[in-house]
Amino acid sequence: MSDNSRSTPDEASLRSAAGVPIFDAGGQPVEFGSLLKKPVIVVFIRHFFCGSCQQYVAQLSSVRPEALSKANRQLIIVGCGSYEAIAAYKEITSCPFAIYADPKRELYRVLGMTYETLALTPANEKRRSYLQRGLLGNALRSIWTGPLKNLSLIGKQGNISQLGGEFVFDSDVTCIFAHRMKHTEDHTEISELMQVAGVEYP
Repeated sequence: MSDNSRSTPDEASLRSAAGVPIFDAGGQPVEFGSLLKKPVIVVFIRHFFCGSCQQYVAQLSSVRPEALSKANRQLIIVGCGSYEAIAAYKEITSCPFAIYADPKRELYRVLGMTYETLALTPANEKRRSYLQRGLLGNALRSIWTGPLKNLSLIGKQGNISQLGGEFVFDSDVTCIFAHRMKHTEDHTEISELMQVAGVEYP
């Protein structure tokens, strides 16, 4: 597999991405391009039941709104499941940012997040700092906060092998940073992501 994890999307991909409809928490379609009118950080999580991504989004919530405002940046999150899972996800993670759903994973594919795996952090790689729970604790909490607590959302969480990533866009739909996950615990460290975006952190 060639490593394109850090390559920014080309112009054709960005044009295609801008026209992709994603869905807000109320199920209303929103063209992705309409969210790029202002400089924005876009975090793509895996599926809505993923405990590792929940830890990442919970840590993202420590990014101060005034720091984003000072940097003229917005921050949004996109998941690959149904919009029906968004409300529960916001509650679990205490996320203050807008969350959208891409159930057909069209936006994921257009932006190059096509690699699927259930692999964890490789043995020769340091685990990311947002991973505060051990493997067993994370798995148990994922089950509890996901299917056990939200039976009606089973099957609506999204593809469990889908990987996510992080992208930073300027207001002219120019992508200045891209990172696509290579395994299920591979989100960009928040300190690095905020530095690239020019946002004070912590």
